[in-house]
Amino acid sequence: MVTLNKPMIAGTTFAVIFVGWLLSIWWSSEPDIFDVKALTIEQAQQLQVEPVVGFATTTVMIELTKTLLDKPGGYITNDKLPPFVMLDNMPAFEFGVLQQLRDMALVMRNDFSRSQSQSIEDPDLVKAQPSYNFDNSRWILPSTESEYQKAVKHLESYRLRLANTQSDAQFYARADNLNEWLQEVEKRLGSLSQRLSTSVGQDRINTDLAGDSGAMQSTNMAAAQQIKTSWWQLDDVFYQARGASWALLHLLKAIEIDFQGVLEKKNALISLRQIIRELEQTQETVWSPMILNGSGFGMMANHSLVMAN
Repeated sequence: MVTLNKPMIAGTTFAVIFVGWLLSIWWSSEPDIFDVKALTIEQAQQLQVEPVVGFATTTVMIELTKTLLDKPGGYITNDKLPPFVMLDNMPAFEFGVLQQLRDMALVMRNDFSRSQSQSIEDPDLVKAQPSYNFDNSRWILPSTESEYQKAVKHLESYRLRLANTQSDAQFYARADNLNEWLQEVEKRLGSLSQRLSTSVGQDRINTDLAGDSGAMQSTNMAAAQQIKTSWWQLDDVFYQARGASWALLHLLKAIEIDFQGVLEKKNALISLRQIIRELEQTQETVWSPMILNGSGFGMMANHSLVMAN
């Protein structure tokens, strides 16, 4: 019979903690940026179809969702056991990606796939879009992963029908449709930018009613107030913004392919490429072991303000 002494127990405990620490680093590693154009061509060749309008955007939606589910450690937001439950950066990153997927899925269902407001919805997108709105932290059956896999299945069906000229599936690359999605993007980024910018606190004048004397709101607010993101939420907001930016830059690259004619006509192609370049900078390596909250011009860095910019 083997007797465990204190040094052996301490050594075993240290080894377990060390292995868990290494795995936590691996599971918290963020996915790389992939080549949207090359992926679109590769997927079209595998399916033996032509990459028609809408093929790139749908392909990116599928790839983003698969990456969310198949990256190191898998989808961990709904994992309730150690060490996953102690990892908060990656769940925040996943939620940022998920928000972009939800917004695009809704616009694809309501706008991109319909010629006008009274058009019939696409049957695959009708099923895919609600799957993305499933509870992102549910672990019991049906699990979150199974619902997102359903979304992928219906998007793959929609993509295949798009490439089939005999099918009724459509993707309308029009300026008004693109504007609908860009408005959703603007709201998401605006919210994230404000939460990042208030990492050091801001004294802000209330402009909620935009100076309209006849406007009203449900609850009166102070004329001036200080807004500050909680210290405990700094890293969560940072990584949520990082995940949203990672997903958005891929979606914009797909939009560049599918809406190329519209963008060229509106002289917006160069501006789009500059936006993509700015978003790529949000994916630079964070060398600090923690998200710092230094003042704007202080000695210590403020990662949230850098990300907001």
